[in-house]
Amino acid sequence: MALLLFLLLIALFIIGVPIAFSLGLASAVTVWQGDLMPMLIVAQQFIASVNSFPLMAIPFFILAGYIMQSGGISRRLVDFSNTLVGSMTGGLAMVAIVTSLFFAAISGSGAATTAAIGSILIPAMIAKGYSASYASVNQAASGALGVIIPPSIPLILYAIAANVSVGDMFVAGVLPGLMITLSLLLFAYCYARYYGHGGGEKSSLAEIFAAGKKAILAIFMPVIILGGIYGGIFTPTEAAVIAVAYSFLVGFVIYREIKLKDIVRILQDAAVTSAVVLSIIGAAGLYGRILQRLRVPSTISDFVVGAIDSPLLFIILANVLLLMAGMFIEAAAAILIFVPILLPIAVSFGFDPVHFGIIMVVNLAMGMFTPPVGLNLFVASQISKVGVARLSYAVLPFVAIVLVNILIISVVPFLSTWLPSLR
Repeated sequence: MALLLFLLLIALFIIGVPIAFSLGLASAVTVWQGDLMPMLIVAQQFIASVNSFPLMAIPFFILAGYIMQSGGISRRLVDFSNTLVGSMTGGLAMVAIVTSLFFAAISGSGAATTAAIGSILIPAMIAKGYSASYASVNQAASGALGVIIPPSIPLILYAIAANVSVGDMFVAGVLPGLMITLSLLLFAYCYARYYGHGGGEKSSLAEIFAAGKKAILAIFMPVIILGGIYGGIFTPTEAAVIAVAYSFLVGFVIYREIKLKDIVRILQDAAVTSAVVLSIIGAAGLYGRILQRLRVPSTISDFVVGAIDSPLLFIILANVLLLMAGMFIEAAAAILIFVPILLPIAVSFGFDPVHFGIIMVVNLAMGMFTPPVGLNLFVASQISKVGVARLSYAVLPFVAIVLVNILIISVVPFLSTWLPSLR
């Protein structure tokens, strides 16, 4: 039955069935053929998988992201970032990275970050003389910071699946996220020096102050959200609601860039995206329940622990598996499928669950800008009108950069566990 479950899922993926339907159909057919449980349980488990208070944060963070895209927040963040690093060699590419870092700390979504910032900066980079391919992949890779820098939807999902604190996962993502950001900035500088892309005029302190003043409400938002969570004032779910209220107040009342006619469209877009994500979560939860019923996680765990006696070898194999999974499976589904399988093995080898969670999320974040299902790559392709095939080649240096960071994160647990230990 376990073999049937895996083969059905792979076959459905190959023929192009959407992820949620693939997971649900593979699960339902396996239950029916193996008579594992009453078919009624299939529907009940699907609902139970999304019936979680922490999961309520996901649709609210998605809604907050759409509000911020329409509320002028992304443009003000771009202007502020431009005054900070725009004058440096490769400044415009750096602006895309720094702005994505700011926006990631607000939206929690890689695709939202890529769309909101890329729609402004990809055309600007092309006009400045950067190749359309480089401008696209630079933004796609920078957008992946949205799932590493807190708040992050995949970090919430991992915390729920692994039964660890959402707050610990959020704070654990800070140092790895900053390290990856610095790596991308260094590559942007080296690329610009090699190809002769200079920066713009240096901004005066007055210009930096003026741009910062306009963007202060946007910059202050993650301080409110994360400060409230870490300070114990509200839960991550409550923080997501506050993010929606704050972004609406800023975009509609203060910046006045959201009109009444925009609200229905924003709600529709957020509802569709939330439905897709939660459908994947529900189907993946059902799939994971059947895996547990078939004792697949414990069987694999016993085999791996018996066959591998080195934590280093295990983490290398786990990274390879997660990298491959991220290339084909959406991050939410991959987390819910692989956490029950890999986490018990990781713990048996002495890995901290929070540390392993960061390793998993960073691996899956890279899948967001690698083919064949890299969502950020498709979003950037739509903006630049450059084919995904061309972008798949151009993105290779960014893949190499993140791979080096994954290796460092894997062997230096301090980066993931130090800040949570201070809470």
